[in-house]
Parts: sequence; structure tokens; C-alpha cells
Amino acid sequence: METHSSSASGGGVARVASSSSLGGGGGRAVKVIPLQNPAPPSPYLQSAALASRWAAKVRGMSALAWLELLLPCSRWIRTYRWREYLQADLMAGITVGVMLVPQAMSYAKLAGLQPIYGLYGGFVPVLVYAVFGSSRQLAVGPVALTSLLVSNVLSPIVDSSDELYTELAILLALMVGILECLMGLFRLGWIIRFVSHSVISGFTTASAIVIALSQSKYFLGYSIVRSSKIIPLVKSIIAGADDFSWPPFVMGSIFLTVLLIMKHLGKSNKNLRGLRAAGPLTAVVLGTTFVKIFHPSSISVVGEIPQGLPKFSIPKGFQHVKSLISTAFLITGVAILESVGIAKALAAKNGYELDSNQELFGLGVANICGSFFSSYPSTGSFSRSAVNNESGAQTGLSGIIMGIIMACALLFLTPLFTEIPQCALAAIVISAVMGLVDYEEAIFLWRLDKKDFLLWTITFITTLFFGIEIGVLVGVGVSLAFVIHESANPHMAVLGRLPGTTVYRNILQYPEAYTYNGIVIIRIDSPIYFANISYIKDRLREYELDLDGSTKRGPDVGRIYFVIIEMSPVTYIDSSAVQALKDLNQEYRSRGIQIAIANPNREVHLLLSRSSLIDMIGKEYFFVRVHDAVQVCLQHVQSLNPSSPKVSSGHTLPRQRSFLQSLWKQGSDGSTPEAEPLLPRDEV
Repeated sequence: METHSSSASGGGVARVASSSSLGGGGGRAVKVIPLQNPAPPSPYLQSAALASRWAAKVRGMSALAWLELLLPCSRWIRTYRWREYLQADLMAGITVGVMLVPQAMSYAKLAGLQPIYGLYGGFVPVLVYAVFGSSRQLAVGPVALTSLLVSNVLSPIVDSSDELYTELAILLALMVGILECLMGLFRLGWIIRFVSHSVISGFTTASAIVIALSQSKYFLGYSIVRSSKIIPLVKSIIAGADDFSWPPFVMGSIFLTVLLIMKHLGKSNKNLRGLRAAGPLTAVVLGTTFVKIFHPSSISVVGEIPQGLPKFSIPKGFQHVKSLISTAFLITGVAILESVGIAKALAAKNGYELDSNQELFGLGVANICGSFFSSYPSTGSFSRSAVNNESGAQTGLSGIIMGIIMACALLFLTPLFTEIPQCALAAIVISAVMGLVDYEEAIFLWRLDKKDFLLWTITFITTLFFGIEIGVLVGVGVSLAFVIHESANPHMAVLGRLPGTTVYRNILQYPEAYTYNGIVIIRIDSPIYFANISYIKDRLREYELDLDGSTKRGPDVGRIYFVIIEMSPVTYIDSSAVQALKDLNQEYRSRGIQIAIANPNREVHLLLSRSSLIDMIGKEYFFVRVHDAVQVCLQHVQSLNPSSPKVSSGHTLPRQRSFLQSLWKQGSDGSTPEAEPLLPRDEV
């Protein structure tokens, strides 16, 4: 007669199954590793331990550590290698500064502002970020996407020629800065992780097309409607075709061609990488020279730009905060995606660590300070950051050099900017956003994952036809829907034993794995909670009824008597799932099926213990390893006659000679090949 005993030992459950038949008559004892019952932690002690760790960390911080926390620039200042870094930082700062001046004016025009506010946006925020930002290569300032968002939200409220338009753009910078600081302080940057890369790519691609079309008015020589939707833009372009003017179209096309050629040469040839940064300045110089020499009446120019540094002033228009709050959140999201994303990539490339929350706080401080000096929202630029890194920038000193160049431009060069052709600035914007058209990503997603391609397509189409806000909301909504669907329909696998091992793996991935008659082993690859417990119960019932086509061993008992649930991937389980498991356990017991649990983690084990589910299932059916569960369950299965209708839960039944013992005896006289035993003879 077989014995199956359990005893509490040191808070755990120790089991020893003794069967002479398993050892081929040798009386070998099979040991099962005890599953330790963890002591429930005290919430008070947990809170106290957390508080003490924080207190110890704060007490252990030196004055230098506090300085680095409050002023990240002190990290590179105290270790600055003047002979190695100074020349590289100067060259990078000058290169990007020269690139920033014309780009800032172009992006201000895209935002519906006067070019001077683009220059202001490339001055104070750049200098402040160099002090409070933690990235050493990120180039901050006006960018195309943020400029389009500003234009999109302000145009329905007030005309761009009204002074209130400028005041609201500056107020938006303050709001964005406050949101970024709050998200950085409360470490909320993780929220943006729910936005899929497919959403970002589809959104930026559609936005780039809208931006390029909105700038076409400077090429065509007539005004078009201001909109973030493609249909009104196309209709407006077609409707005004009678007013088409050749001179700005030819000049703008020439500038755009020059910019694209210089960008391509700068990217493809390391020796010519300076051409990429010099492109915008080249277009501005050529355009200004042409206008000053020939004075063409059909070419519109920038006009007068105020000279001097921005003056301190408090933002106005606070009565419009409610109408701006959604765009402030949207711009903050773009800042996290663009700035923090590229900053982390550059930090990894240059071998230093970067805290994304501290980076977000630095961007917020830059925008808040900028709003008091007439700046509209600024963030990190993909193109300028790439040029800054390629030019050899080593520290934030390159950002300070950019700010100094912008200050010089404001103090001395603004009179020269009055004759810059509008089509030259438009060409700069179009050449910059062409790099955002990520069709290669769409092709890649089509080949790799149709679901992500669908997400990219949905975001792209909705942004293009229904506007930026709706595009982002739909894209994020569908992205979250996919996340929820994956969470509510988790992956589950039937496990089988790999021949010659005690390892159990997915039988679909490893066809050679075999299972045992009367036992089904299920692995749940997700947390178990209210949203997915119904799906999990349905799948468990399916696995019980639908016998898979894997190789089976052991006596043919006709149906399932044990369901072993492998819970090592289950990181969390909630009360709804516990109640559902109780119901499932009752349902199984009524049909003579026993649940066994293998390898639950500490938190899951504690919750199951507090809910009395362990007592309902039986402590003797909780195991450290799947193989231990299979050993114990197989002993019960081997004791059954094929015609037995059910097994009594919690009791061991008398059995005939085991199936494996029969195989061993047949193998000894050569009648049939020897089968692999449950455990090797020398394994305990």
C-alpha cells in the first residue's frame, strides 16, 4: 500500500512518498521539496522600514551629492577636462547655435508667432537647461511639433495677429513647465510608457505632412487656411491656385533642394558632417543676399525684428488656462517622448547614467524660466541633438555656447534678419520635418507585427484627417485597448516534460515534451486579477476537456484527475481572482478533480493563505516545483483503474501494479523497449 503523508516543518510542508514499485523493487524513497509558508509582513513594519531606508539615504547624502541633485551641471563641471573637452564643446556649441538661429525663427512662424519669439525660445531655456538638465548632448529650443501644437490650439481662440495670441503662447510655456516639474518631482514619467512606439511614429509622420503643407503658402505665394487637418489644407491650396506665383516657388524649391543635399552629404560622409548644420544658415544667407541685391516684389520677407535681449515679464491671460490645459498635457507628453527618449539614448551612447524624472524636471525649469522672458514652449530637438552629438559635444557647456550665440544674434544681428525671404524659412521647416516621415517604420511593422502596423495606420489616418488632438487620443486609446486585451486574455500553456530531465515546457514550443494521462499542467503567464480570471477559468475548462495531441505516458485513466497550475510567472493576484479560484476548486471537487499549485511567489502565497484557499485546496497540494507536483499526482493516478469514475479528494486510493513498473519489467526481458522512469534511479 502506498503512503502519502504531509507534516508541518518550520512553517513549511514536507512530503515523502514511498513506493517500492517506483524504484523497481529497490524501496527507493522519493523526497518532495517543502514549500515554505512565509510569515505575513506587518504593514507598520514595512512602512517603517521604507521610511528608515529613505531617512538613511538622505542622512548619507553629502553636500556634494545634494549639489549634484539640485544642480546636475555640477557633475560635469567638477570633472571637466579642459584640454580634452573644451575644443569639442566649443565646436559643437557653435555648430548647433548657427543651426538654431534660423530654425528658431522658422518654427516661430509655424507657431503663428513673430520670428523674434523663436529667438527668445532659443535663448533663456537653452541656458537654464544647461544648468538644470542632466543630459550633456540634448539640444533644447523650439521644435516643429510643439510649434504646430501651439498654433493648433491658439488659432481657434484668437487671431494670430492679436497680442493675446502671443500672451497665450507664453502662458502655455509656463503651464508646460509646471506640469513637467510636477511629473519629475512625483516621478510620474512612467505614465507615458503606455504610449506605443507605433502611436508615436504614426503621429509624428502625419504631423510632419501637415506641417509641410501648412508651410507651402510661402512657396505658392498666397495664403492658405490655418489647420491641423489635411482636407482643409488641400482644399485651400486648390482654391487659391489662381493666385500662384512662380518666383517664391522657384526660390523656395532651390533652397529646399540645397538643404536636402547638404543634409544628405552631412549624414553620409563624416568629413562633411558640418554641412548638415550649415544648411539652414546657407539658405538664410543666400536668400537674404538675393533679396538685398534684386529687391523682388513678389518675394515676402520676415520684416523688422526687435533688437536686444528679452525683458523680464510675468505671463498674462490666466483666464484662458482652462482652454489650454489639454494642450499643455499634450506638449508635456511630446516632451517626455522626444526629449527624454533621445536624452536617454544619447546618455547610453556616451557612457553615463540619466534619471528621466530629473531630466523632466530640468525641462520644466527651463520652460518656466523661459516663460518669464517671452518664450513659448521649448523641448529637446531630434535633429539638433543629433548634430550636437555628432559634432563631439561632451558636456552641457555646448548648450551654454548655443545660448551665447543666440544672445549675440539678438544683440547685434537682428537688423540683418529683416530681409530673410519667408520661403527660405519655410524650406528650413520642411527639410527638418521630412526626417519625421517614418514610412520605413510602417514597412517594418507590416513585416514584423500586423497588430502594431494597424495601430500605426489608425494613428496616422486619424491625425491626418481629424487633427492632432483626436489623433493622439485615438492612438493612445487604441494602444491602451491592445494592452487591456493582452492583459485580459493572457498567454497560457500546457506543459510537458522534456525527455531525460525534470524540466517542463510548453508542448507547442517543444513537441518532444510528453504529458501524463490523468494530469494536465497549465502555466499562466500573467498576473491573475478581475479582468482576466474569467478567461483563465474558461481556458482551464478547455484544457480539461480538449486532450492535446502530445505524447502521453502512464495508465490510461480516461479523463483528467489533477490540474497542476504553474504559478511562477504570476506576479500578482487580487481578491476577485481568489474568489473565482475558490469557485473553480469547488466545481472541480464536485467532479473529482484536484487542483495543485506549483511555485507561487511570496506575495501570491501570502494572499492565498490569508484567503483560506490553501486550506480549501489542501496544503499537501502546494509545491515548490512542477515536478514535485507531478510525482505526487502521478502516484494517485497510478492507483486508479481505467474504469474508475472519480478519485476521492484528499485520500489516497489502493492501486494495482504501476504502469511504469510494468514497463520496466517488460524492458528487462527484451519484449519492449525500456521506458524512462519518473525519476532516474539515483535522483532523490
